[in-house]
Amino acid sequence: MAHLGSRYAPEEVETRIKRFWEENKIYEKVRSRKSDKIFFFLDGPPYPSSPTFHPGTGWNKVIKDAVLRYYRLKGYYAMDTPGYDTHGLPIEYQIEKRLGISSKKEIVEKIGIDRFIHMCKEFVLNNVESLSRGFKDLGVMMDWSNPYMTLNNSYIEEAWRLIKAAETKGLLDIDIRVLHWCPRCETVLADYEVTQEYVDLEDPSIYVKLPVRGAKNEYIVIWTTTPWTLP
Repeated sequence: MAHLGSRYAPEEVETRIKRFWEENKIYEKVRSRKSDKIFFFLDGPPYPSSPTFHPGTGWNKVIKDAVLRYYRLKGYYAMDTPGYDTHGLPIEYQIEKRLGISSKKEIVEKIGIDRFIHMCKEFVLNNVESLSRGFKDLGVMMDWSNPYMTLNNSYIEEAWRLIKAAETKGLLDIDIRVLHWCPRCETVLADYEVTQEYVDLEDPSIYVKLPVRGAKNEYIVIWTTTPWTLP
């Protein structure tokens, strides 16, 4: 039995455990255990707009990791795919700050669209690598060797396929709605990007039981605060 010292050094313990996991390929062994019971998990992706993550994002990943471990211990094969949302204003804004530009027009006239896109991708991929290392240091057991990223063509093509399928089924509609507009970013903004504050709101919160196609008496229960998005 190992001697328990009088001083606890968490960094030393974490480093030793991480090394043990890597040398003994613990994650690979966990992934190799197949089962007819499958737990599907798809990570809600953070923005890689920084090489380090917010404590709330770390907490989010730890909770998800605990759920995955629970299902593995229950004998399930856990599909543990992490991801990164690599599109959007947070990424572009960081590059615009680096370049010292203040309008989209300057991207076209001074920088060039191709160069700007290249800089955004380079920035994102560096941050993804750094964030993945950080999540692994937290002990989060997900497939960090193959995260999905919204900049990949496979992801973009799948998004367009989904939109086309929705259009074919008549699920898309044309409507008019008042939206927030940023004159500096020259684009529509989400409500959160306008308020930038936490406010207690009352939203609808419902559970919906969806039948599994081709199966008898099998259902998937979902929870949503945006029931108007359901077909």
